[in-house]
Amino acid sequence: MSRIEEMLKDKKGARIDYDEILKKCPWIVEKNRYCVLSPDSDGLLCGLFMAKQLDWKIVGFYDDKVCLINKDYTEKDIVFLDGEIFRKQIKSMGHHMVLYNKNSIPSTWNNFDSCIQPNIIRNYDGAHDFRLKYPLATIHMLTSIVAYKHREIKLPESAIPPLLFTDGVFMILFSYPENVLNWLHYLRIDEEWNPMKHIFENESYTVFELMKEMNAFFRQRDLLTVRGERGDRLKISDKAGNPCNIEAGTKDTKKISKDAKDRSCDFINILGEATGWRFFGKDWDCWDNLKLYKFSKGDFVGKSKRLNNSSFSEMMSNMPLSWAMTSGNNIEYTIEDPDFLEINRKIKDYLNLVNTKNDTE
Repeated sequence: MSRIEEMLKDKKGARIDYDEILKKCPWIVEKNRYCVLSPDSDGLLCGLFMAKQLDWKIVGFYDDKVCLINKDYTEKDIVFLDGEIFRKQIKSMGHHMVLYNKNSIPSTWNNFDSCIQPNIIRNYDGAHDFRLKYPLATIHMLTSIVAYKHREIKLPESAIPPLLFTDGVFMILFSYPENVLNWLHYLRIDEEWNPMKHIFENESYTVFELMKEMNAFFRQRDLLTVRGERGDRLKISDKAGNPCNIEAGTKDTKKISKDAKDRSCDFINILGEATGWRFFGKDWDCWDNLKLYKFSKGDFVGKSKRLNNSSFSEMMSNMPLSWAMTSGNNIEYTIEDPDFLEINRKIKDYLNLVNTKNDTE
């Protein structure tokens, strides 16, 4: 028996409790909410889906280094999709590995009470369960949750390529089949009401046909790729954290450059045509009148820190806005500095108090 099979042997019968999720986070199936997306294919798919099914409005983007939110919505009750936010007052949904050791849970862990997170739900951590982490994209679980509540959500076969493309799921399927199959069962994707069943259990696609369809989708994406910027994402910051494709707007606001907006809209149109979640500009109030927030991004490897209970605790003491365990020995994290989100003013006051106290000791 392989190591991963050994790890999975006591988890094969587990099934997610969607009723419990909806009880704790009913906002995920409510209509007419505002959301901020990750600026990649997963986030864009989430935006299209929620606009189509529940009339949500997309008001900004967040990529862990930069956040852009339409100034008219900065103090609204915004949901972050495809990125877990470590703030109790902010609703979010993501799928990264965020807990280092479940035997040493931080006292502030309830800051994730407003976050829907599959690894947290299954009590998976990096120290013991990294190989069992959620292997799909946010859109797959999000669709399942909404479909469980509202049912009758259908997906055409043309949705298969973009839904297997996002977050490299098409590669993960065959690289980690044991874990993927376990999660598909856990998410109840094998049940008839779940529209993802038609994506992952489609009997009409041969491997060769799927290869051809995926190749055609890649070529569509490549036509939108320019100057090293991939066509399936909106680049809003560079590796150093400097804003990209962002220009001065009116009245001290920012806007996405026309070229970047046009390419992003072209890709969103491709996703919308394939999934049936059509792209309507009225749902996407996220291109201008934007407030720009710059944050500080760090990681353990870059700072030559060993990932352990002590270093994880040290990171947590700085109240990161978000983070992800990207390998068995590294975490990439975001600190609200120099800017703070409007809805995090109490956090800013708290950190200022802590820093002042530390300086006087």
